[in-house]
Amino acid sequence: MAVLLFLCAIWGLTQVTIKLANAGFSPLFQAGLRSAGSAALLWAWSAWTGVPLFRRDGTLAYGVLIAALFAGEFVLIYEGLVLTTAARAVLFVYTAPFVVALGAHFFVPGERLSGLKALGLACAFVGIAVAFADALRLPTRRELAGDLLELGGAVCWGATTVVIKASRHAHLTPNKTLFYQLAGSAMVLLPLAAAVGEPGVVDPTPLALMALGYQIVAVAFASYLTWFWLLARYPAAELSAFSFFTPLFGMLAGGLVLGERIGPALALAMALVAAGLYLVNRPARAIPEASAR
Repeated sequence: MAVLLFLCAIWGLTQVTIKLANAGFSPLFQAGLRSAGSAALLWAWSAWTGVPLFRRDGTLAYGVLIAALFAGEFVLIYEGLVLTTAARAVLFVYTAPFVVALGAHFFVPGERLSGLKALGLACAFVGIAVAFADALRLPTRRELAGDLLELGGAVCWGATTVVIKASRHAHLTPNKTLFYQLAGSAMVLLPLAAAVGEPGVVDPTPLALMALGYQIVAVAFASYLTWFWLLARYPAAELSAFSFFTPLFGMLAGGLVLGERIGPALALAMALVAAGLYLVNRPARAIPEASAR
């Protein structure tokens, strides 16, 4: 539980560090650097632990698909954070589990929506509506456009997870799946940043460099590997139930670190999304043997 809460805090702080690093690096270039740096760390770790990454196994097309979705996710998230706040961004990004719940219902055998999950989806939908209504009351519409980009990033993230869950490539190691996403997205994001005329390095202050390093080392490399380590040892459903803490940590970080506005409407929206996350990921109770007869 302590490790899970620590991971949620790391993930909740991610949008804040993207916002801080945006002052030193243009958005797509920053996203590409993050993916490239984390891919290099993952390659070195896999080589040291003896996990092969480049063995031919017929999964290249699958890897290209999840890399493209991963790249699209971060195009939308990083560009969205230029327009909206980190506190709002983390709310919309963490609607991804609801996309997964809906997608799995249709594409993953044995993962039908239960009544409890449907209630969680309804909570999240109301939370999103409250957040959008709050954005419409703001002085400008920049936040609303950024919110929509963040929501698009969440859809890409959720779609990636559904593709992985529905895949028949069960023999793939978590290292290789993650490497496909990191290395593949780096090969898309860095050329894309140059193609659209981004300046790349703008003002690499120590704070911007630290924020980028945090994303590379703590988020995309160390936290993901720790998550896979936990998945190998504990039930996935029970681990996922803790994900509702992440947007709460993100909202607090946005307010405390960046001094962002967190009004009653945004706090209510965050609470509804967090409650929905818990309901969607809540482990199902085992049916007692006597009552199952």
